[in-house]
Amino acid sequence: MRPHRALTARGVCMLVFGLLALGGGLIVGQRELVGVGVLLLALPPLAALTILGASSRVVHSRTVWPTRVPVGYEARVRLRVSNASRVWPAAFVSFADTLPLPLGEEPRYTVGHLGPRAVREVGYLVRPSVRGDHLLGPLRVTVTDPLGCVRVDRSLGAPSRLLVTPAAVPLEAPASADGAKGEESPRRPVGGVGEQDPVPREYRYGDELRRVHWRSTAKHGRLMVRQEEQRRREDGAVLLDARRGAHGPEGPTGSLETAVSVAASVATSLLDSGHDLRLHTEGGRIPALTAADALDALALVEASDSPGLIGGIDPLGDGRGTTGLTVAVLGSVCAEETAALSRSGDGIRVAVLCAHAAWPDREALWGARDVLTAAGWRTIVLSSVTELPGMWSRAIAGADESTSFVGRPASPASAQAGPHVFWKGPR
Repeated sequence: MRPHRALTARGVCMLVFGLLALGGGLIVGQRELVGVGVLLLALPPLAALTILGASSRVVHSRTVWPTRVPVGYEARVRLRVSNASRVWPAAFVSFADTLPLPLGEEPRYTVGHLGPRAVREVGYLVRPSVRGDHLLGPLRVTVTDPLGCVRVDRSLGAPSRLLVTPAAVPLEAPASADGAKGEESPRRPVGGVGEQDPVPREYRYGDELRRVHWRSTAKHGRLMVRQEEQRRREDGAVLLDARRGAHGPEGPTGSLETAVSVAASVATSLLDSGHDLRLHTEGGRIPALTAADALDALALVEASDSPGLIGGIDPLGDGRGTTGLTVAVLGSVCAEETAALSRSGDGIRVAVLCAHAAWPDREALWGARDVLTAAGWRTIVLSSVTELPGMWSRAIAGADESTSFVGRPASPASAQAGPHVFWKGPR
């Protein structure tokens, strides 16, 4: 960026007093006063010559570590500012690093005199409160002459990126179809039969000899090997309601951020426990093969202007075969959307309703909860992702009956029961 030159307050005062002294001296015929006026008028231009090209000689580098952090965690930024000239110094140098509002106030530093080939290093910490792909920079450098009359401002370098992923809490891994959890899921042969009766195939070049099945080899008269065993993988589907109109005001404590954190917690738990995951919003599917992929993708999810959630409910039944676990993380939903959701999903179905979303009133929230609970969904009502682990463990415990879990008391009558209130069955 081209440098911007400007007079400081001191430089302006010098020119004003210089003009006054020069004019007054000429009027009253005082040569000394005229000389003072000429000197004051000459100082700002002479000072500007001393910093000619100084800002272009200042170079910098920025290091961000780590470049990917969860919400609420710190990242360290190191700035290295140096004078690239072998001969000319930079008289008085100060700089500030440009930061987006969610990362806090811009750090400002005064380096002072920066001699030829001189280097200064500074560092600061940022603790982002909002997920997203944030830009750090560019660096704004200010060079001032020794008398402080003229200032040159210039922006240096390209911004650095800091990816802030949503806050996720650890959750208990859901049980598989046979009751095992996570990596404890049993292995099974490809042919679908037990180890006592394997389905062999003909030996191929490169097969391990320890897999040779000698009984089948003797029977067929040619070398036969056991089939490869495959790990049984459960399917999971997660729907995130990211509609702007379904959530309350935006910000770190908004219901959309709570919904994203809940979806991130569930998605990472499923992927880490070996599930195949289908993660999507009302706007389409979000690619997520690993837990890191899911967190990175959810970090970039923005509120959509979609008027309805039906487009996100329909894909819940598009999985191959039966989905072992279906999770819907919801903002405010209308009666039509609640009815459509009650008929969708496979396997264990868990609905997480954000209590501080844009519900018309409390009755709408409890009504949606009751409809989903009656349809077989295990419903959770919460206001913060920190309330999720305990209620999640009970929701996936394997109870046959529908259940509902409420994180915070929603009325004075329920406030007597404490911070976690449990209902079984309809309200």
